Amino acid sequence: MDLLTWLIVGLIAGLLSSVVAGGIGYGLLGDIVVGIVGSFVGSWLFGQLGLAAPFGGLAGTIFVAFIGAVVLLFLLHLLQRGRAV
Repeated sequence: MDLLTWLIVGLIAGLLSSVVAGGIGYGLLGDIVVGIVGSFVGSWLFGQLGLAAPFGGLAGTIFVAFIGAVVLLFLLHLLQRGRAV
């Protein structure tokens, strides 16, 4: 994938995961970072579970990145809640 594709996948996955996680987003750059890091988390998670994306191409990449970003945001919320106590 080229840089533009990484940025688009990161942005879409970051925005969608922010909505699902109950937030309002982290801004353009923050959502892209969450989405890109989420793609690595999703790739690792799917590999560990022996799963494949339910569809191919860019949509499958966005799906895996979205799942990874949701997991990432869930873990970050747990860490932030643990610090507040």
